[in-house]
Amino acid sequence: MEQQESDEPDITIVSDKGQIVIPASIRNKFGIKPRSKLLIYGVDDAIVIKKLVLPDAKKEMQEIWKKIDKKISKYGEFTQEEIQKEIEHVRKSRKKKTTP
Repeated sequence: MEQQESDEPDITIVSDKGQIVIPASIRNKFGIKPRSKLLIYGVDDAIVIKKLVLPDAKKEMQEIWKKIDKKISKYGEFTQEEIQKEIEHVRKSRKKKTTP
């Protein structure tokens, strides 16, 4: 796995409440905004912070319905089981795209 590092390390201080400030350059680089969700891992003697990217459910459903509408026009109505299989297929393909 290839690792990418920032140009220069930044120093931040932990507050009494355990809070840290993520430098603006890093927030901008990774699109971290107020209320962004982050995953935090402790690995050996390091703390790793990763931006949590949640799927856009509305967009995902629109794509699923487009596919369903195409198939309905070509093959007729789907059963509930066929619809569920299509949803699972799209979710699996999206998961493959987001997994390193």
